[in-house]
Amino acid sequence: MEEQAVISSKERYRTLLVSGGGLFSQSASTMLLSFVLASMITSFHISGTAGGFISTITNIGMLVGGLIFGPLADRNGRVKVYALTTFIYAAATGLMAFAANIEMVYLLRFLVGVGGGGVYGVIMSMVADTFTNEQRGRVTSYVTILGQVGSIVAALAAAIIIPLSGWRGVFLLGALPIFLGIYVYTRVPESREWLKAKETSSREVTSKITLLDLFRDGNASNTVKLTIMATVQIAGYFGLMNWLPSILQQKSGLSVSSSSIWMIATIIGMSLGMFVFGQIMDRIGSKVAYSIFLLASAIAVFLYSFADTQISLLRGGAVVGFFANGMNAGYGAIVGNLYETKIRASANNLIFNIGRAVGGFSSVVIGFLLDHSTLTITMGFLSVLYIISFLTVLTLRGKKADIK
Repeated sequence: MEEQAVISSKERYRTLLVSGGGLFSQSASTMLLSFVLASMITSFHISGTAGGFISTITNIGMLVGGLIFGPLADRNGRVKVYALTTFIYAAATGLMAFAANIEMVYLLRFLVGVGGGGVYGVIMSMVADTFTNEQRGRVTSYVTILGQVGSIVAALAAAIIIPLSGWRGVFLLGALPIFLGIYVYTRVPESREWLKAKETSSREVTSKITLLDLFRDGNASNTVKLTIMATVQIAGYFGLMNWLPSILQQKSGLSVSSSSIWMIATIIGMSLGMFVFGQIMDRIGSKVAYSIFLLASAIAVFLYSFADTQISLLRGGAVVGFFANGMNAGYGAIVGNLYETKIRASANNLIFNIGRAVGGFSSVVIGFLLDHSTLTITMGFLSVLYIISFLTVLTLRGKKADIK
């Protein structure tokens, strides 16, 4: 990888705050829908299928936004695209409060996805531009944990606001990140690493950066492999978070006083897992860290199907969250290590948003398996996915300093 520009501790701290604040805000704005969807279905008199399409079109928007804004951030700079994408998802979220019909909801949620999918790669690229290979695992874990905190804040805010002003009031809260976008645009200087990369590259070459660059100069193999890993990561996340509470209650006859208790236990496990993963990744390398967590995920997910008490359900949820979603923190770091500055945003957005779009269908696959097989086979399917990802990470290629 190219030699990194000299960056002060003040710049690193500012980047950490801006990146963490960005993922916190993006996660909160995106997750607000989860807590008001039932109320919206009733308000617009639509079917559950039509309501479910709101989430689907959000994921489609994320893929589109990722493909558009990744190359733009690599060509034109991180700060401008960070501000623009933040404006898009925040404004669209706020306008949801005034949606008159379901068609308008679809349009606005598509735009929420466009902005949210676009800003992800910018955030991870800012971290990679500012921190060294030996620091990226830990820093991306901190940033990703803040994203989880954003989801928790969204849940708490929805619980407080809905009784007072209904679901429309909740979405007004989602417009607040507009101020974050204004701050970044007016007060945060461009990434010094990106400026250095632009200066050392010819203007002609820099202006022609496209997604095809991710499949040139030896990048194709890693791009495909990381996309497979991201797809498994998202498939596991959607499968676990969308299905496990109902799976373990309905199929196993278990009852939990509140699904929120399970959710909190799992999110706590995720956050601890992200923190630990970042520490391990920086100290012993990406391949070893992912190998440990992927194998542990395969085992933990399969064993979780045998949970038979409320305590084991809650403890198991935390353990599964620790391993299966803890490694989510490493993708921004591993992409930052394997790709040059000039294509980092493109790589982050393409890899993770394709993974999001394809992996999101795991909910459908799991539903099919539950209808036609047993819980053990269903959980075994998720375990197999983690084994596939484990075999994939072993074949990643890069300089020893970039991946071990």
